[in-house]
Amino acid sequence: MTLHGPVSNTYFSQRLKLHYVDWGNEDKPPLLLVHGGRDHCRSWDWVAQELRDDWHIIAPDLRGHGDSAWSPEGNYNMQAYIYDLAQLIHQLKLAPVTIVSHSLGGNICLRYTGLYPENVKKLVAIEGLGPSPKMLAERQKTPWQDRFRKMIEDKRALSGRQPKRYESLEQAYTRMKEENGFLSEEQARHLTLNGIARNEDGTYSWKFDNYLRVWESVDLTQEQIHELWASITCPTLLLYGEKSWASSPAEDGRDRHFGNAEVKLFPEAGHWLHHDRFDLFMETLRDFL
Repeated sequence: MTLHGPVSNTYFSQRLKLHYVDWGNEDKPPLLLVHGGRDHCRSWDWVAQELRDDWHIIAPDLRGHGDSAWSPEGNYNMQAYIYDLAQLIHQLKLAPVTIVSHSLGGNICLRYTGLYPENVKKLVAIEGLGPSPKMLAERQKTPWQDRFRKMIEDKRALSGRQPKRYESLEQAYTRMKEENGFLSEEQARHLTLNGIARNEDGTYSWKFDNYLRVWESVDLTQEQIHELWASITCPTLLLYGEKSWASSPAEDGRDRHFGNAEVKLFPEAGHWLHHDRFDLFMETLRDFL
């Protein structure tokens, strides 16, 4: 498939200059594609290429990702991400918008939709509910003060860590393949080329901010998150990969918090099921949209 790229644009949120790509057709209904953690907006290129004739597609780079600015204070909590998304939808006048999201992006978009249900027409979240109840229960065994202190220590350690440098694009490509063995050669190379930057000395580093490696220890309670999920009124599709680390909400009971959601499991797919089973994903997505 020959990809015809989009136009790059920027907007501001909390004084950060954030990047997004626009695939054109402004007279068509808006469709947001929101990537996951340590990913970038161009990971949606295959999806956008398939849907660009029928939709006005916008794909943002989350703060600290891709070609968006890094937060000077390393602020990557969920409230900041949600505000950024709210600003993008507000500034571009996209509401009511249809959203397709992955992982961290799904978590952000589910919460936004719970806050502003009237602003979202349909929502797809690929493995976007966050840690499973089992993982959360295990985490809760550690007192919150200890978790808070560990976050401080981990961030302090990261402050002295330099981004990994690769001597060649081939080395970075190999690392991409190691991260997701389901990727085809074409997918891995495209994701690598768009997710990496050349350093002054000629080496290469991933575009994302290292501070993204530490998750904030303070967040909404699970009860509050469940309230947001319950406030979503639009048709919602929750997708999960059979071979992913993530837990399916149909099996762990989290689907009961949604009033209008369907859960689908993709066989022979991992966490990036929209790459791993692209044809099946597009068939499922088209039917839903």
